[in-house]
Amino acid sequence: MILPHSRPWIAALLAVAFATSLHAQVVDTLPADLRGKIDAVATRVLDATGVPSASIAVVRDGKVAYTHAYGLARLAPPLPADPSMRYSIGSISKQFTAAALLMLQQDGKLKLDDPVSKYLPKLTRANEVTLRMLLSHTSGYQDFWPQDYVMTPMLKSVTSGEILDTWAKKPLDFDPGTKWQYSNTNYVIAGVIIERVSGMPVMSFLQARVFTPLEMKSIYNSDEARLTSTDATGYYRHALGPLRPSPKEGKGWMFAAGELAMPAYDLALWDISLINRSLMTAASYREMFDEAKLKDGGTTHYALGVDVSAPGGHLVLEHSGEVSGFVSDNIVYADDQAAVAVLTNQDAISAASSIARQVGRLLVNLPTDAGTKEEIRAAGIFSDLQDGKIDRKLFTNNCNDYFNDLALQDFAQSLKSLGTPDSFRQVHTALRGGMTFRVFRVVFPHQQLTVTTYEMPDGAIEQYLVMPAQ
Repeated sequence: MILPHSRPWIAALLAVAFATSLHAQVVDTLPADLRGKIDAVATRVLDATGVPSASIAVVRDGKVAYTHAYGLARLAPPLPADPSMRYSIGSISKQFTAAALLMLQQDGKLKLDDPVSKYLPKLTRANEVTLRMLLSHTSGYQDFWPQDYVMTPMLKSVTSGEILDTWAKKPLDFDPGTKWQYSNTNYVIAGVIIERVSGMPVMSFLQARVFTPLEMKSIYNSDEARLTSTDATGYYRHALGPLRPSPKEGKGWMFAAGELAMPAYDLALWDISLINRSLMTAASYREMFDEAKLKDGGTTHYALGVDVSAPGGHLVLEHSGEVSGFVSDNIVYADDQAAVAVLTNQDAISAASSIARQVGRLLVNLPTDAGTKEEIRAAGIFSDLQDGKIDRKLFTNNCNDYFNDLALQDFAQSLKSLGTPDSFRQVHTALRGGMTFRVFRVVFPHQQLTVTTYEMPDGAIEQYLVMPAQ
């Protein structure tokens, strides 16, 4: 906008308003030592991963206590990251869509246990799938975007109807309610239902019912258009090649599933509303935070738009997000009045989650999930190998021969400096050669490893190998 020279006072007022808005994004009430630890975590992860920038917001004692940005929001010409800048938050948007449906339920306009057929009767098995199944990813509708890159067809615009015609009218991947499988298609369906029931666009509904009441003043619909030149630029890379500006998805692909962009500060305001349960009724929050169960009673660790866990009885809500050029992670320690929002501008990399979880551990002292017995045993062996030793009673003769003095020396020298892993989780199991084959993913702040084991029927370990994660 070009301001008329005859109205210089307008320019001055706008400059003051912009400066006030920018200042509102910069918060620092943390003790210096804690602030220093948080800065060290973010800087270390960015240095290790090569991600251009990160913007964080920390909630402590129920208030925004710290915002900071690190690195470059744009590489050429260089533009330092600033807390006021918007980043796409990807699938963190899903919890806003879930809240919209819960609000419509409060209004008496729908019920989460309504069948989808009440609103979209032509979708596959719509009479068996409920709105709750959509929000909890237990519907069976196939995901239209599981990949971590933008496919050629996605460079063109699409309508929600075209997405549903292609993915929500094909056979389900499983019977409704019998499995959990993440699917963006679920939330496109949910978005269409929100618009039909409310009579307004999803973004208009959220603006009226969420963004305005919470004073989230910098929201942007990145499904409609690329972020502006004063926001963060998204990047990607081929293998270990140079960072390149990411392609922009065509309009429509992120509708109701990943369309939101905002500064970390605004996301922290939403987190505070979750902690205080201030926007919806107590019953709605109970539904939003209650883990979905499968028809056979199986667990999903997912509620309505959020991953849920309760280490030591403390409710923790988390969700990550990824769209082209951006990855985010948001963790809310609901019972501890704390939260961490981390936004980064490179896709297909876990820097945001690594920063968020490490900062979370600085804020809240929660017990660590012990894991399964297989994970506990494999992690114990890994820890011993970091010290150059093993309990030989656990292994077969073949594996004991493999772990000779040279092998133990190499394991210790290469693994000791990594320290204690952030997580040690089994990700695959299969039968082969009369043994059980297991694959574990070991996550450190700056590196991920893969551990593979073969286990004999009597439990003895025939193989224990460590390699870089693929």
